[in-house]
Amino acid sequence: MTAVDLVVEEPAWLEALPDLADIAERAAGMALRALEDADPAYQICVMACGDDRIADLNAEFRGKPVPTNVLSWPAFDLAPTMPGGAPAKPPPAPVPGEPVFLGDVAIALQVVMREADAASLPLKTHATHLILHACLHLLGYDHETPEDAGLMEAFETRSMIEAGFDDPYA
Repeated sequence: MTAVDLVVEEPAWLEALPDLADIAERAAGMALRALEDADPAYQICVMACGDDRIADLNAEFRGKPVPTNVLSWPAFDLAPTMPGGAPAKPPPAPVPGEPVFLGDVAIALQVVMREADAASLPLKTHATHLILHACLHLLGYDHETPEDAGLMEAFETRSMIEAGFDDPYA
């Protein structure tokens, strides 16, 4: 079970995708299928913002003062110990029955719209993929090495196809 707290800083998101809350919830749920035993409840915060806000965040946290499509801030370091290895599982809830907070995601409307347009993709498809991608980062997946990228991209592809979308890397 996943709870997504959606914070909409850029109102144009809701004009472009009125069902953004459902999209974020579905994409987070797709990512959590990576956990074989998704017994506890999980919580993720998704901030839907614009290019200016994400450029500020990208500058502050990555030293890159330019807009990007999506950023993530994992609550836990779940990175695998070896390239291509499976990430660690999130810790149990500190209070039984309470959700485990996995982290924050920020997604920028204008970048995502430009990318979707350039790739001739529906905005919903691209936003779903990017939120899925960011949520996988919260779970310890990454693309720093070819082995890690292969593992992450294979999971994203399988998840998107199972959800009725095309392969995002085709």
